[in-house]
Order: sequence, then structure tokens, then C-alpha cells
Amino acid sequence: MPPKDSTSATRAALLDAARREFAAHGIAGARVDRIAELAGVNKERIYGHFGNKEKLFDAVITDALDDLTAQIALPGADPVDYVTRLSGYYDKHPEVVRLLMWEALNYRGQELLPGQETRVERCRRKNASLAEGLGQEPSESTARTLFVLTGLALLPSMLPQLARIMVGEGDGEHEALREHVSAFTAAALNGGRQGPPS
Repeated sequence: MPPKDSTSATRAALLDAARREFAAHGIAGARVDRIAELAGVNKERIYGHFGNKEKLFDAVITDALDDLTAQIALPGADPVDYVTRLSGYYDKHPEVVRLLMWEALNYRGQELLPGQETRVERCRRKNASLAEGLGQEPSESTARTLFVLTGLALLPSMLPQLARIMVGEGDGEHEALREHVSAFTAAALNGGRQGPPS
């Protein structure tokens, strides 16, 4: 693979290669040599751009979450649609799910994550959007609801082996499970009644 010339192209190539490597192997198992080879650059470029492997992982997480935020709008007036779109995103981007799981394993017990302030602000905007859509004021309760909705959207992609064991592997089963998550969300937000949230 020919070397990358421009700084932005090198950075983009490194982030793409690192996303694949970290998703497959986690922080501890990822190898700088493999990332550099995948990106078509010298491994010293990784240190020049990011400092070390952990900072590269943090940049990959930030890049992945920026992409997710750009593609999935705020919950707004239709939290069921939000869960459906978020679930679809995770289904199409399983590497993001794996990165979040590796992050949880790597940073467990730490009070602050790298870049946490930005992520807190994003969640604050999502909480405000969800609360407005539900006709409520943003609160700890709506923040908890947002957390549960995010978990519901993540679950089918996060634990596919458990889904296969519990519901089988029939044709269209993955889509049926996503539809069930959406219907469950609608029922939960309507106090157990079927139909869109009021």
C-alpha cells in the first residue's frame, strides 16, 4: 500500500485502521504495527499524531461517536423511532458496539473517561430533546429513560450470541428482534398500551 502524503489523509487512514484493529482486539490486544500496516504508514506516524496507543483508542472512540451523533438525530417527539434508528445504526456498525464494550472493560472503575465533558453535553442535549418529546422537563428520570432506551437499542448487536440462543437464527430473526424492541419501547412509554407514545 502506498504511503499517505497529507496529514489529514494520514490521520483519517490511521483512525480507520485503528477502528478495525481496536474493535477486533481491544486496547490491550491491538498492535501498533498492524494499525500502521493497515493504514499504509510508518508506525512512528501513530505516535506523531496521537502520542500513544491509548490516546489513539480515545480518538477512535471520539470519531465513532461523532459519526453516530451526525447520523442519528436527537430523540425528539418520537423516542420509538429514535430507538429504531439507533438499533439500525448499531446493526450496521457492529465495530462501534465492540469499541464501546472494550472501552467499558478498559476504563471500568475510573471516574472520568477521556473526552467525558463532550459526551456529557451530548447526553444533556439528548435528555432535553427526549423530555421535550415526552412533554416533560429534563430530569434524572428522563436521563434514566434515555439510558434504558440506548441499552434497548444496543442489546441485539451487543449480545447476538444470546439472541441466537434465546430466539433462534431463523430468516429475518434479527429484523424481527429489532421490531420487537421498538414495539416494547412504544408499550413501555405508553404505560403498557400498544401504539405510539402520547
